[in-house]
Amino acid sequence: MGAVAIFLLVSLIKVVLVIFILLTAVAYTVWLERKVVGRMQNRWGPTRVGPFGLLQPLADGLKFILKEDLLPPHVNKPLYIAAPMIALAMALLSISLVPFGPTLTLGHYTTPLQITGIMNSAGQAADINIGLLIILGVTSIGVYGIALAGWSSNNKYSLLGGLRASAQMVSYEVSLGLSLVGVLILTGSFSLRDIVNHQAGGFWHWNIFGGFQFIAFFVYLTSAYAETNRIPFDLPEAETELVAGYHTEYSSMKFAMFFMAEYSNMVTVACIASILFLGGWSGPIPGFLPPILQSLLPVLYFMARVVAFLFIYIWVRGTLPRFRYDQLMAFCWKFLLPLSLANIMITALVVALRS
Repeated sequence: MGAVAIFLLVSLIKVVLVIFILLTAVAYTVWLERKVVGRMQNRWGPTRVGPFGLLQPLADGLKFILKEDLLPPHVNKPLYIAAPMIALAMALLSISLVPFGPTLTLGHYTTPLQITGIMNSAGQAADINIGLLIILGVTSIGVYGIALAGWSSNNKYSLLGGLRASAQMVSYEVSLGLSLVGVLILTGSFSLRDIVNHQAGGFWHWNIFGGFQFIAFFVYLTSAYAETNRIPFDLPEAETELVAGYHTEYSSMKFAMFFMAEYSNMVTVACIASILFLGGWSGPIPGFLPPILQSLLPVLYFMARVVAFLFIYIWVRGTLPRFRYDQLMAFCWKFLLPLSLANIMITALVVALRS
């Protein structure tokens, strides 16, 4: 078998595995959210389908598949159908660029543990050295799905939700992007693998501690909540004001695609936060286990960090009230943006004095 055929086969296997794991994670993040928020509100959450309600995500998925797919007569049909596809496609494309572990060697073939890669001169998969830039570009396109859904539905609530989402995501994209500049100054690379390797050697080398990127981490996390339309920044969907916002007119699998896109973006945000600030798949204390176990741990370390971030998402949802829209925009432009610029200047000054 030729090098190109092996590259394509390995890439196909990784695509199938990662999409299966991602969609399973999305389904059980919904289950976890319902259970945790239920406990916070002195309820049980899902308990009926399977032990501890563990089969509830399967029942919900089956319900979405079997529900009637309504097409309102007043919508702009091509854009109405394309909108959820764009949102989900951009969410899946962004997760394909995220490395979730070190390279894996199978015999004489070495491949990075991520979906997207390039084939090097030896016919093996190699890392994309501008992965972070591509992720930022892809996620910024995802807002088009929401904006088109709001406009094409020809519904005033949907239109308001789409307009809110457009303004909110464009605004918070600025502070989110600037919050990453401090990490890039410290590491000197756009490659997500280089950023993780820069933090290897223990938690004292992680960017949030060793790089003193506390401010950047706070700005990134807050902006990410707004980018994914989660409480307290869920103004585009605000049920008490806009029924359901941009997806008011959607049902069946079209609605489910928006749902999957939102939770997939949450997983992507958690992955990027783990890589940029918390060492990615590197352990908190290096080399404290036997070599065989040590080689199996990186992916588990990475998954543990992602689950912790998803739990924080749920915790915030069950704790904080929704912002008013003027508060939402003022918080971005008057607080987060100056804070991210100050972090860039301080980081650049420290790096310049050290060099």
